[in-house]
Amino acid sequence: MSDIKVKLYNRKAEEVGEEKLSSDIFGLTVNQELVKQVVVAQNANSRQVLAHTKGRSEVRGGGKKPWKQKGTGKARAGSSRSPIWIGGGVTFGPTKDRNFSLKINKKMKRKALLMGVSDKVKNNSIILLDKLEMDKIKTKEMAKIFQNFQEKVIDKKTKASMLLILGDKNENVIKSVSNINKVTVMGADSLNIVDILRYEYLLITAEGVKKMEKIYK
Repeated sequence: MSDIKVKLYNRKAEEVGEEKLSSDIFGLTVNQELVKQVVVAQNANSRQVLAHTKGRSEVRGGGKKPWKQKGTGKARAGSSRSPIWIGGGVTFGPTKDRNFSLKINKKMKRKALLMGVSDKVKNNSIILLDKLEMDKIKTKEMAKIFQNFQEKVIDKKTKASMLLILGDKNENVIKSVSNINKVTVMGADSLNIVDILRYEYLLITAEGVKKMEKIYK
């Protein structure tokens, strides 16, 4: 399969050339069942078990027998922490011991990720940026870059959500993006299918493309 050609832009959203993308990474056919399976597994594995009720053995108190076994006319009671008593334990309530995790192998996760990226290429939802370097934190300047692409490349009235993918970690870029609405930054070595699908557009630096090809090819 031949390589895929995609337009390359500068920070002003001006076309400066073309970039060849490997079809082994950016040109896969999407298998929706596989993608769905990996998405479900990732969401399940990131789920936190917060709800927890105490059983009768965990509730404080109840060590003393409420009243003697016979002669009172009342029903027998061994503990005031019985589930049928107010303040007692809970029967069959949710506990922190529940496990929602699902197993998914590395090959499936990798393939689903590349299918998600390939689908973005197919739908023209991937934008390549020649370089992105910042010597200090400049949120206003970074916001202007995204606005340029919004107006000149995406050309939509409503603001599109973007995932900025970098080749190398750049703290100034990360901090500059942190307060910009609908934009998240991520390293090429930390991608996952859920984030790929969550954002409408992928804005990838040329270094990010090289890093992805190095990792996933």
